[in-house]
Amino acid sequence: MVEAMAPFNPSEGLGLRRSIVSNQSLLAAAATIGVIVSIVLGQVRDPSLFFVGAAVVYAGTIAAVLVRWETLPRWALLLLPGADVVVIAVMRESAPVAGLGLLWAFPALWIGGSFGLRGVVGVSSVVSILLLHQTITDNEQRFASSTFILPFIIAALSSMAHLTARRARAQRALLEKQSAELRRAVERAQRQEDLVTEVLDAVDFGVTRITATGEFAVTNTAHGLLLNTTDAFGHEIAVFAADGSTAIAASASPLARARAGEVFESEMVWYGLPGEDRRALSVTARRLPAPGGVDAGGVVVSRDVTVEEQARRAREDLVASVSHELRTPLTSIIGYLDLVLDDDTLGDAARDRLEIAERNASRLLELVADILSQSTASGGGSAIELDRSPTDIAALVRAAIESIEPRARDHGIRILTGEMAPIRAVVDARRVRQIVDNLLSNAVKYIPRGASITVTVTADVQSLSIVVADDGPGISPSEQARLFERFFRGDAVRKTSTHGSGLGLAISRDLARAHGGEITVRTASGEGATFTVRLPRDPKEGA
Repeated sequence: MVEAMAPFNPSEGLGLRRSIVSNQSLLAAAATIGVIVSIVLGQVRDPSLFFVGAAVVYAGTIAAVLVRWETLPRWALLLLPGADVVVIAVMRESAPVAGLGLLWAFPALWIGGSFGLRGVVGVSSVVSILLLHQTITDNEQRFASSTFILPFIIAALSSMAHLTARRARAQRALLEKQSAELRRAVERAQRQEDLVTEVLDAVDFGVTRITATGEFAVTNTAHGLLLNTTDAFGHEIAVFAADGSTAIAASASPLARARAGEVFESEMVWYGLPGEDRRALSVTARRLPAPGGVDAGGVVVSRDVTVEEQARRAREDLVASVSHELRTPLTSIIGYLDLVLDDDTLGDAARDRLEIAERNASRLLELVADILSQSTASGGGSAIELDRSPTDIAALVRAAIESIEPRARDHGIRILTGEMAPIRAVVDARRVRQIVDNLLSNAVKYIPRGASITVTVTADVQSLSIVVADDGPGISPSEQARLFERFFRGDAVRKTSTHGSGLGLAISRDLARAHGGEITVRTASGEGATFTVRLPRDPKEGA
């Protein structure tokens, strides 16, 4: 309860509302008990005044729930607890022997925790004045130990709330300071890592200068390691062309050709037999300027591209084996799930969970098929089969929003809906849902906490538009041209821990084009991004 009474912070509006609602609710609950006991024991002297005071307490509770306190100025927070102090005095006046003065503890805790020392002094003074006034003017309320103890208790409780809130603020400030120090340390470590990476990248290139007579004039250590043609035992290392299988004679190796005066650019060769610990090199040979018409020789630059080439081939191998390694077990999983779901004795809760598993397994199977089609297609992708039927696009989009809303809430992102009247179109509902899911998923993954996403659906006679707009960081102009490329991920995204395949937008574009439509983006750095999916309402019009 004390933690909830931390002072107002604009960035913690939800916490502020919870604090106000919880405190006022507790006061209302305690007042209810006091009202019931006072009535049962016959301690109410002025029923009309008594019930008016209780009604004001309940009205304050309703106001605590309905009013958007985070939008009001800070002083406005005093209105509700201040009114509570006065109302409790009124109830105490109408039932002097009921002991309702103890209810002052609730607004005192609230004011002390929210307004510091001034709040403690203010609420203690007001309560003392009210209590003293009632004792002097009311014959039924006499001077007693409670006349002095009650103000002291109120002041003590308010002071405790103030000290606890102050301690919480100090701890929060310390945590923020430590967090800032940690961020700076991480940034320093990142800069040092970048520096080391740059140094390592610099020595990855083998550089050698060849004289006009074919002799080596200048060379570095990396060159000797990369273009070494003998192994540790002095045996000659086999050299192969870019395909990795066509052998190259020693006289036709890149180094021999460069010594003979040839010029070539980024020619790849393999050193080592297939199946061995071989390496791939990208070799470039250029002639140096020849002042006075004299041949000054040339320069050979070699770069180890083994990792890149192996990664490319590994990706191709992975795509080639996906159908066997993923599609077959997924099909089996879906089949067995369907068999279980056909069991009439299955409970509702278990059926719901199994249906969720079946839907997600089906979506995973579709993703596998999309990866296969995207990776094996040339140009804009292979043909996509569509199962068209009349579909309510607005309902489909709302279902997609409901599906991703829990994840958006976890990321602190709001999803807003604009114009979304019922719109019917002849489309493949599953594929259009996939497009919307991809756009919403990207927005939730890549925009910061506190941002928002707005989704609208509009239509004219011939076409419809689904618009997904966010107020995130936007996309730089240099990356917009490659936004719909397969496996493309921006530099800013690659430096984060956000995972992705770089296929979502490429798949979405191909699905939109398969419907006879298109997907476009309007964005700029720092101005968010707006993706618009435009589809024909009738496939004949799209054709």
